Amino acid sequence: MIVLEIASVDDVDELVSTQVRAFIDDNKNKPAGYSLEGPPGYDSLDWNSHWIQNTHYYKILSSGHIVGGLILFDMGRNQMEVGRIWIDPVHQNQKIGLTAMNTMFALHPDVCLWTLGTPSWAERNQHFYEKLGFIKIRETDVDPHLGWSGVEYEYHLE
Repeated sequence: MIVLEIASVDDVDELVSTQVRAFIDDNKNKPAGYSLEGPPGYDSLDWNSHWIQNTHYYKILSSGHIVGGLILFDMGRNQMEVGRIWIDPVHQNQKIGLTAMNTMFALHPDVCLWTLGTPSWAERNQHFYEKLGFIKIRETDVDPHLGWSGVEYEYHLE
């Protein structure tokens, strides 16, 4: 059974560990020459502790064990941004992310507009978001430090 629960600072070590494994594993999908950096703070206990205390930060549980996480930012006016979702690589391709995202929608029924972004090279992520109903709205300029652009998505609920 997949469950979303509000994370606490007691969960930060395991949440960071799952992020590190997920984002390092993601490097195999990056084209040659692209930066191998993960997203900001993915490997930082302090960064994650801060957001656990200051936003909607969920742990994703499978059979009671943390297998990933989900960070949401309240943008006001019934809008939320999915700041990050990750699943530990050993638990990927089991519909955990799909279940987590659908649970997220159910936990926030007042949200009418969901937004998120993902790297342009992350075709697997793009397919996942589009399967959920997110629509690509634009591609950002290439970040010269990272070597890639981003893809931004929206999902409107009535």
